[in-house]
Amino acid sequence: MELVLLMPITIPAAQERPLRSEAVHLWTERRLTSRGGAWRGYFKRHVDSALALLGLIATSPILLVAIILVRLTSRGPAFYSQVRLGYRGSPFTIYKIRTMFHDCERLSGARWCTPGDPRITPLGRWLRRTHVDELPQLWNVLRGDMSLIGPRPERPEFVPQLEQVIPRYQERLLVRPGLSGLAQIQLPPDTDLDSVRRKLAYDLHYVEYLGFFLDVRIVVHTLGYLLGMPFRLMNVVAPVPSGATIEDAYEAHVSAPDSPSCVEPFPQLQSA
Repeated sequence: MELVLLMPITIPAAQERPLRSEAVHLWTERRLTSRGGAWRGYFKRHVDSALALLGLIATSPILLVAIILVRLTSRGPAFYSQVRLGYRGSPFTIYKIRTMFHDCERLSGARWCTPGDPRITPLGRWLRRTHVDELPQLWNVLRGDMSLIGPRPERPEFVPQLEQVIPRYQERLLVRPGLSGLAQIQLPPDTDLDSVRRKLAYDLHYVEYLGFFLDVRIVVHTLGYLLGMPFRLMNVVAPVPSGATIEDAYEAHVSAPDSPSCVEPFPQLQSA
């Protein structure tokens, strides 16, 4: 459910897309805010905070055991922090339990994770498989950096490149990033630009139709995902949008001649 780059993204000049004006972005944001109503703002933020606090209290014994095991089995700190981009491109520090060898990107730089990645510790593989390494992000939710449900936050090193080659990529920043989301419960981790583009279609569907009942259904799916329940079975209990319907809608939108497929970078991203 996490995106880590395997190599820097190079953008062929032929694939670069002209950026649209900030007015397009402001129009899009006003339209989405009016559709989402109060749940997009006040209520969602307070529900997130309450559930995050309860989650931190309930999982504190698991966190403590994980911290001790990480310190005992590999050199380096138990926690891992990294800058990510949040609502409207504002940077924040995300927290996780460390699953890779300490300072593993010092020589290689940022990379996507690969199957059998040698940078991941033996304990880290278990932490990732059970998603225990993600629990410290409940603190990010409590602080207001993140939401329980939303697109996964991306690293600032990659966003300018991705928004150049993938139409509407920046619109995923119109909501707070989340611990789980519509894309995360259905799609595997990203490995290339095609997989990023596919996941974006799900993120934008969520941004477009964000609401209380959609969030509840994603929470139910997330619990089923953590318990190893098949998506098809969970979709009978709590149906969510999926498949070709979402991806075809995205392709149809970006292929329209007058589609606002890209927007001007937020001020926070221009120097990234």
